[in-house]
Amino acid sequence: MNLQQLEYIVSVDTHRHFVKASETCFVTQATLSMMIKKLEEELDIVIFDRSKQPVVPTELGAKIISQAKVVLMETKRVNEIISNERGEIAGDLRLGVIPTVAPYLLPFFLNRFLLKYPKVSIKINEFTTEQLIEKLINQEIDVAILATPLNNTQLLETPIYYEKFIAYTPGQAKYKNKKYLLPKDIDVNKLWLLEEGHCLRSQIVNLCELRKKTKEHSNLQYEAGSIETLIRMTESNNGITILPEMVLGNLTKEQLKNIYPFKAPEPAREVSIVTYRHFLKGAIINSLKSEILSSIPKEMLNVKKKEKIEI
Repeated sequence: MNLQQLEYIVSVDTHRHFVKASETCFVTQATLSMMIKKLEEELDIVIFDRSKQPVVPTELGAKIISQAKVVLMETKRVNEIISNERGEIAGDLRLGVIPTVAPYLLPFFLNRFLLKYPKVSIKINEFTTEQLIEKLINQEIDVAILATPLNNTQLLETPIYYEKFIAYTPGQAKYKNKKYLLPKDIDVNKLWLLEEGHCLRSQIVNLCELRKKTKEHSNLQYEAGSIETLIRMTESNNGITILPEMVLGNLTKEQLKNIYPFKAPEPAREVSIVTYRHFLKGAIINSLKSEILSSIPKEMLNVKKKEKIEI
């Protein structure tokens, strides 16, 4: 058994395809298949069920692959120990962020972080929560920023701030004399939501208890793919939507007139840095966390979770 064989079985498990795995590992498909076959013979087990397409690991194979990931990660940790000892903050970082956080949080800290740590190269992608969880577990990304809790024992969550929700509703006379709103004040027949797959959508559904309410028939059914589109559709249809408070920094003076806070305790979401439990690049991730914390408005850091309604 060698590390190369472990890399090959992890790659096949990730891609569920021998050819794609061989391309990722920069070897021929024949070489990769032969090396995996030798490992199976050495261990006297079958790691992959090749009769299925896409190829899947056997029950025992899945356990071997899981341990292989740990071994490979611990091997890479040797270089990390050396870098840490030298006091270096350097290397590549693959960062995933949910779309309802990325455009509002990244401008707060990203340029400062890159200037402070010029030897760090960051690749950033936006994914839904479900996609980020999968990519963290498969080690396709190093760290993610998303709304928590996730209740996944394979992941480690470090809360970094708490973000209140506010209502946004232009042209709605019924709200004009209200200083604060209650979730029950939201007219679900005027409510605009993000499309399925966004955690923000699920949080708003829970907040407004949409499962307990019947939405009237409408000849327009539209779900926005981004918060910017959500705002525009709300404005053009005299509707209402719920926004995380960081969005306020991107609104015009006229748009800010359409904002209505919720009555305390305000509904809010917890945003965290999340890693796989056997994660690497701890020094870079800790530096990233520190830079975010120093950039976030103080009031978002000091809010205790118990003082807000979790949704």
